[in-house]
Amino acid sequence: MDVRAARAALRVTALRAFGAGLACLALVLLPAVRARARTAAEPLDVRVDGGTVRGGVERGVIAFKGIPYAAPPVGVLRWAPPQPVKPWTGVRPARHFAPDCEQLPWPGDAAPLRVAFKEDCLYINVWRPRARSARGLPVMVWIYGGGFVDGGTSPAVYDGTEFARDGVVLVSFNYRLGNFGLFAFPALSRQSPGGPLGDYFFMDQIAALQWVRRNVASFGGDPQNVTIFGESAGGMSVNALLMSPLARGLFARAIIESGAGRDNVNPPKPLSGTADSAEAMGVRLARHLGVQGDGPEALAELRALPAAKVIDGLNLGTMDDDHTYTGSLVLDDRLYPGAPTKIYAAGGGARVPVMIGANTDEISRLKAPSFAALWSTFGADSAAARAAYDPDGRRTLQEVCDTAGGDQWMVEPARAIARTLSARGQRVYEYRFGYVATSLRNTQHGAAHASEIPFVFDTVVAHYGKKTSGADEAMARAMHAYWVAFARTGRPDPRGEPAWPEYHASTDQLMSFTDRGPVPEADPWKRRLDISERVAQRAGH
Repeated sequence: MDVRAARAALRVTALRAFGAGLACLALVLLPAVRARARTAAEPLDVRVDGGTVRGGVERGVIAFKGIPYAAPPVGVLRWAPPQPVKPWTGVRPARHFAPDCEQLPWPGDAAPLRVAFKEDCLYINVWRPRARSARGLPVMVWIYGGGFVDGGTSPAVYDGTEFARDGVVLVSFNYRLGNFGLFAFPALSRQSPGGPLGDYFFMDQIAALQWVRRNVASFGGDPQNVTIFGESAGGMSVNALLMSPLARGLFARAIIESGAGRDNVNPPKPLSGTADSAEAMGVRLARHLGVQGDGPEALAELRALPAAKVIDGLNLGTMDDDHTYTGSLVLDDRLYPGAPTKIYAAGGGARVPVMIGANTDEISRLKAPSFAALWSTFGADSAAARAAYDPDGRRTLQEVCDTAGGDQWMVEPARAIARTLSARGQRVYEYRFGYVATSLRNTQHGAAHASEIPFVFDTVVAHYGKKTSGADEAMARAMHAYWVAFARTGRPDPRGEPAWPEYHASTDQLMSFTDRGPVPEADPWKRRLDISERVAQRAGH
């Protein structure tokens, strides 16, 4: 055999040996590969209260949707505190949103629902990173807004994917709304003497946070590192949870987005004892729905009414003119003891790090028939208000009402809470959101109420679609990074972004999210807000 033939024979022998080795190696490694495949699949099945649920991989993260955190609040459980879930057998699919809570959707809602709505709605959703972490991950729990009459977890702008991609376990949940979530009745009070009454949406929220405390470790989250955050009614809910002794210890940090704070709009109602108490409003609603009396028989009739009849046309567009809806929160030392500005000033509320702020074109309910009537509402500050809000006399009455009303209802109360909490030693960070999406800048000159949400969630494409610009996406990445950093450490200090100064009244510094990006600065609205503060103090708010 010549050298060339010998080399060819050796090559064939070597290849055969290599192939045999690969086959042997495959036989050795196959069980390990299968084991790893099983290990990767196993986290899709998670044991929670009631049984096992199975999530699914979505856009590179794992999502679990529609997990029950309480029993359906129907029948005799309509207007009852949330009860434990009924256990199930086998594996419960958790790939799709459960129904949002019963409501009449408002056509103008910036976060439209994507699922049906039912009274059986106490469900929770969890997004988490696909890769397991050796340490428990920070947890963020989202509480949606909607005036306590509309809203849900299904809107696309509330998708938790980007939080999960950034190493956060994101949780959202439904809570009862409208006449299902806010209702009092004499028979209920007699049935549960001494029990929590009226604010059923807060009871749901506490039950959801208790579920998170018990179960979030199964999803890789750290139950000791939970941040609650919410907007509008969700921000008001965060304030309520900060004040509620029933929520104490269920979270470590809080973010309040446009959550008001004073009782200058819709002051809370007592449970009973006055003509406009929560119980009196409940009796009025019952009569309006054709149910007479206030005893157990009347309560049974009310609980048997179809859900659509109980809604009675109530939503964000009709609530201000609905004279049978309780409307205001019900005073209860365990759920909602009073206006946050007053409770915090008296030393109440959880002492945890807080982020708080509002937008530059906030929601307002201030109305006046003329400029003279408007300026008179400022009392001793009428001249100062005119100089601050309409110095050259070129603004319309509606424009000034909107600006001053937004200050009074949302912007100044956020500053007041920041000042109070900071003065007592809490770490507080204030923000002002003024970024306007590029597609709206020709028609909109300030950031509308709730417009920060798709930037916080980094879901601007879901909200603005093809009109989303590179600048919009850059702002979303930056704002989202601040929220994630705060959830991780209690300090909004993401790498590569401007430093966000801690709030102190002496410096009055906040983070402004502007069309030029995040800008730390002394509050440019101090003059206006000082006026609003004096007006509120004179009125006892």
